[in-house]
Amino acid sequence: MALTGIEIFKMLPKTNCKECGFPTCLAFAMALASGKAELDACPYVSDEVKEKLAEASAPPIRPIKLGPADAVKTIGGETVQFRHEKTFFSPTLIAGMLTTAMSDAEVDEKLKTFMDMQFERVGLNLRPEMFALVDKDGDAGKMSALAKRVMDGSDALILLVGDKPDVLKAGAEAAKDRRPILAYATPENADAMGALAKELDLPLVAKAEGYDALAELTTKLTGMGLKDLILDSGARNLKQVFQDNVVFRRAALVPKFKPFGFPVLNCVAEMTDDPVKQALYASVAIAKYGGIVVLSDLTPDVVFPLLLQRLNIYTDPQKPMIVTQGIYPINNPDENSPIVITTNFALTYFIVSGEIEGSKVPTWLMIMDTEGLSVMTAWAAGKFVGDAVGMFVKKSGIDEKAKTRSLIIPGYAAAISGDLEEELPDWKILIGPREASHIPAFLKSQ
Repeated sequence: MALTGIEIFKMLPKTNCKECGFPTCLAFAMALASGKAELDACPYVSDEVKEKLAEASAPPIRPIKLGPADAVKTIGGETVQFRHEKTFFSPTLIAGMLTTAMSDAEVDEKLKTFMDMQFERVGLNLRPEMFALVDKDGDAGKMSALAKRVMDGSDALILLVGDKPDVLKAGAEAAKDRRPILAYATPENADAMGALAKELDLPLVAKAEGYDALAELTTKLTGMGLKDLILDSGARNLKQVFQDNVVFRRAALVPKFKPFGFPVLNCVAEMTDDPVKQALYASVAIAKYGGIVVLSDLTPDVVFPLLLQRLNIYTDPQKPMIVTQGIYPINNPDENSPIVITTNFALTYFIVSGEIEGSKVPTWLMIMDTEGLSVMTAWAAGKFVGDAVGMFVKKSGIDEKAKTRSLIIPGYAAAISGDLEEELPDWKILIGPREASHIPAFLKSQ
């Protein structure tokens, strides 16, 4: 049974050193109890206490770190079943598939497509992350060569798939800098695959049909000293995959059933050859607890909608997406360029800045911190009102960049214009359009 924050606090050194990132040992203890911190963050806790606190400090679903030290990706580590309970932490990794039967030219083309497949969305770079390298020949040399090709031609994470330990070992040694995943350990080859994963200190996918068989397999592998496991129920139809993913998540969180306390792999490439159906199945896996989804191919028309879905699900609903308060020059403005102001809600910023950029009019865009609220919401909450906006303008330093004394405010904030004129008597307050699409014409008219 997990310990409470007070019980954990009693075993901590109580130095209040703040080196863990929390102001006090009590705050750190409370974070440990709620799964919001890791015990390793405390530099002074003893080994004996570490052992006692292992259950309390570990998330019910083990977090597994992949990739090089400077670009680590994590799967697992989740602490809730539903996003509104807190948030989801580790976005589903989206993988394509390469095989040892493919020609070098075909592999190179897919690697190039992978590297080019990057999309900008509200200031974030969205892209797939992984390739599954599938052994088709039982040839260790081919797997090693394929892994090297992926290493040289991309920054992709790597999942090595095959049933021959020597083949997977060759691929793992070629890709060791990215901490590849080994797949699959089954009830039939658990000893050999478990020994290989332990030797190389790599994550291992455990695959078995039926909950009892999979629980027995993960129990055996953890008994061998393995900690970084990934679950695959072996199901290859949508209904069963959906059910299995839900069962694994609930079992890990509610009764804290340790054999299922690991992230999940869903190989939709083995469920259908139809790319549209693969996209559908992948979307279900992303929505319902898949840690990794593997598609047979990565194409923009399939991947982009999945990336947007993933972004929406794994954006913390309790924390608005924001941009930093400040003055943003767009289209190389000078001292005579117009000045526009809006809130720091990320979507507002990127829509407004995009329309200004498209207008080709050199403009100073002032972004005011409204705690991530949109214009109307910030106005209603009293965070984007005349006195607050006026104070921000006075302290922003805009007078050092521009001689212009006309301030364009959002059309939806027209009600603050009177108060703003009182706060900024030397300025002319202009009410801009309500719709962002009208910004270019408005700026050109000025």
